[in-house]
Amino acid sequence: MNTNSKNDNGDSVTRRDFMKTSAIAAAGSLAAAELAVSRSAHAAGSDEIRVGLIGCGGRGTGAAAQCMQASPRVRIAAMADVFRDRVDGSREALEKRDERAKFDDSRCFVGFDGYKELIADGVDAVILATPPHFRPFHLEEAVKAGCHVFMEKPVAVDPVGIRKVIAAGEMADRKGLSIVAGTQRRHEARYQELIYRIHAGAIGDIVAARCYWNQGGLWVNEPRKEWSDMEWQLRNWLYFTWLSGDHIVEQHVHNIDVVNWAIGDHPIRAMGLGGRQVRTDPIYGHIFDHFAVEFEYPNNVFVLSTCRQIDGCANRVHEVVHGTIGSATTQHETVIRGANSWRFEADNPNPYVQEHKDLIASIEGGTHYNEARQVAESTLCAIMGRMSTYTGQEVTWEQAMNSELDLTPPTYEFGDLPLPPVAMPGQTKLI
Repeated sequence: MNTNSKNDNGDSVTRRDFMKTSAIAAAGSLAAAELAVSRSAHAAGSDEIRVGLIGCGGRGTGAAAQCMQASPRVRIAAMADVFRDRVDGSREALEKRDERAKFDDSRCFVGFDGYKELIADGVDAVILATPPHFRPFHLEEAVKAGCHVFMEKPVAVDPVGIRKVIAAGEMADRKGLSIVAGTQRRHEARYQELIYRIHAGAIGDIVAARCYWNQGGLWVNEPRKEWSDMEWQLRNWLYFTWLSGDHIVEQHVHNIDVVNWAIGDHPIRAMGLGGRQVRTDPIYGHIFDHFAVEFEYPNNVFVLSTCRQIDGCANRVHEVVHGTIGSATTQHETVIRGANSWRFEADNPNPYVQEHKDLIASIEGGTHYNEARQVAESTLCAIMGRMSTYTGQEVTWEQAMNSELDLTPPTYEFGDLPLPPVAMPGQTKLI
């Protein structure tokens, strides 16, 4: 299989070379040999890697299936979700796909504390795929227990959660545990080669970038008489900021993460605008349906970021990076235009499977992965853009990182949960 791409000068860059470089950078200052010993010991004594699934919706079920595709050693050994029907549906779907998803009924855990019971059950790794609000303390619990982690993006909905994720990532480093995030572009061959070339100077110095996730609407669950406020919001979680972070955080984080990766830094301030123009019915909770944010990065680099979920409009989901001698884009095809023109033409394995392959290889003693901080920073960029848009104020990185904004509900109980009003720029206060 040819995994090389060539530019017009015939220079070759391998995906393997760049994966190695990226993964070593992710390891930070930790000693790779010590980490390899720690990870090998963690999985020693068994040919199986026992994985627990926390969050049994469509994304969690898909991630569990992709994890099994990644290695014959993987076995889905337990499941947890707030809702019993989610556990049962996911379990049935996965069992039909693969015998390695069969396990005893006693390893099905239901309720707000089900994740604790699953982690205490002694799995080697966990998949965290609940609504994003729960990610910080699920990650913290898993790392404390010595579990390796695959966690879906985004990894928090507020700055308090971001700081918890960063702290858990630092704890994972001390324990030699691996964390891979669901920002799958970081594990995708075409993106890896493109970013490698950008960092190698193929487009010169970066002067600006653009990123987009503009598409139509998504699924929605209308309330039912038998559901409390809490249950309806959990089952309709996309539309409540405390659960999803709004779609700039839940979805557009992918594109923002690519820009951070290309630039090699996070923005220093953001100014956003947006609103709720089309999805105004109460079934859509209180989130916005469009955002446009200008991010300012160091060295006077400005990035335009837009995202929209409105039917009947032009779709656009990609990134563009502009440099002094060229530009790079992922629209339609992965190319560099300019002095060092290039087009990606190699194999591009499924990144949703590859991210799990990379995690499993790390658990087995390969290059250490800990993506907690990088995905936390990308998530905070999106939160920062939302904070600016909701309030109409300019927000700096320091303000966002140190903010006391905490969207946690008063209690985790099935009952009344009043919905905060829709944010109003110029009136909603910046916290």
